[in-house]
Amino acid sequence: MTGLRLAIGFLTVLPLAPAGEARMGPARAWFPLVGLGLGGVLLGLDVAAREALPELVAGAILVAVLLVLTRAIHTEGFLDCCDGLFGGYTREDRLRILRDSRVGAFAVIGGAALLLLKWSALAGIPDDARTGLLLVFPCLSRFGMLATMAAFPYAREQGLGTAFQEGRGWWQVMVGAATAAAAAVLFLGSGGAVLFGVAALAALGLGRWMSGMLGGMTGDTYGAVNEVGEVTVLVLGIALFSAVPEIFGTPLW
Repeated sequence: MTGLRLAIGFLTVLPLAPAGEARMGPARAWFPLVGLGLGGVLLGLDVAAREALPELVAGAILVAVLLVLTRAIHTEGFLDCCDGLFGGYTREDRLRILRDSRVGAFAVIGGAALLLLKWSALAGIPDDARTGLLLVFPCLSRFGMLATMAAFPYAREQGLGTAFQEGRGWWQVMVGAATAAAAAVLFLGSGGAVLFGVAALAALGLGRWMSGMLGGMTGDTYGAVNEVGEVTVLVLGIALFSAVPEIFGTPLW
């Protein structure tokens, strides 16, 4: 399937994208499925690492591996957004800063906070919820990207994200939503349904704020949505499991 290969080739380091030009819009439908695959890789590494290493070290390894597997493309977008959204005073200034290759103070502070939150969350997932959360959190965050691509216009006439506007359709949102929701409920029960809803709302809320600041979305903002979504699902998942653990043991079917 061309769309799936395009999604894998764009979202990961795997060189599976077909040769030649292709419309990227259909690839959006498979973003959550690619995220589920990344979660499976992380789960396998976690099982192996925790056999011989402390939890904090295993968590740091998962963060590093996720950065490598994704070429840090989403993290880079998050860093650029920290500088652009907080360092600019007008729409034009913000868009200009987003394209600046230099790293500013906001990016350094935001990046440090992001990695610290993600590392501590990955290391602190309770054992009984570990399998489900590791599988699902990259899936739900990538559905968040898909949701913002569909809900908000693109801010530039040219840019990385413009490719995903070609061949776009609501069927891609439906396929992506079904994939993400099914994975969340299958692996996390009723708690997964809650996390799916929160991930979607968080992505749309963040997208609305960023779109208002920039006049639309950009490739960097899509990356920021993913990064914030990953942390949101992890932290909220841990909090929910600590407060009401039984919610994760009750599938909805």
